[in-house]
Amino acid sequence: MSWFANLNPVIQALLATTFTWGVTALGALMVCFFKTLNKKVLSTILGFSAGVMIAASFWSLLSPSIDLSVELGFIPWILPTLGFIVGGLFVLLSDKFLDKVLKKKKKTKKAESLKRSILLVSAITIHNIPEGMSVGVAFGGLAMGVPGVTLIGAIMLALGIGIQNFPEGAAVSLPLRNEGYSRLKSFMYGQASALVEPISAVIGVVLVLTIRSILPFLLSFAAGAMIAVVARELLPESITDHKNLATLGLIIGFIIMMILDVALG
Repeated sequence: MSWFANLNPVIQALLATTFTWGVTALGALMVCFFKTLNKKVLSTILGFSAGVMIAASFWSLLSPSIDLSVELGFIPWILPTLGFIVGGLFVLLSDKFLDKVLKKKKKTKKAESLKRSILLVSAITIHNIPEGMSVGVAFGGLAMGVPGVTLIGAIMLALGIGIQNFPEGAAVSLPLRNEGYSRLKSFMYGQASALVEPISAVIGVVLVLTIRSILPFLLSFAAGAMIAVVARELLPESITDHKNLATLGLIIGFIIMMILDVALG
């Protein structure tokens, strides 16, 4: 772990989001073996990821944002609140835009199939932008010595995002296969949906390192985006069929993240 801690924060964020992309690729690879994912397993995975991401959003992002606001002499709640709201709205408005595009008038069956495929990949890709940026902001905050931001917290944030990327990769590749795409094309589109994460992670790190005064905003923006992703995507999907497994997964994920970040951080 010491070798990783000594790396440049840009490299740290790149390695972390390379992991999240790799897990997406593993999920997309399921198209070669299955037609669908077991719903019990999927509910548990999504619930666990939601728990990790909720805990990470507070201990690794929002709480440090508040502490840094105090350190910089700002009113403690203004920038964290503003950033949290903007982060949540970013996710909601992105999804709303895609929903409006999806409701456009149908044309030919082939054109509709192509449109669904494009929108499917686009929706997951846009959804991955704030996730990658959150990882970048966390590692950038660590490099800046922000109180409350820890290496284990940043790593666990990336881990939580990576875990929930597994079903996302499958959620892209499997439907594409059903639309008639080859296994190779379905896999390639599935893994490509997460390539935006390393890019947005680097942007997050650069912003943090160059403009310290807006770091409280960026940290809380990432937290707001994470909570919106959990509320809009992970929780509704996880409790569709197996509420108890999803709830248990969430509790376990939250506790593990809390213990690691507070006790070891």
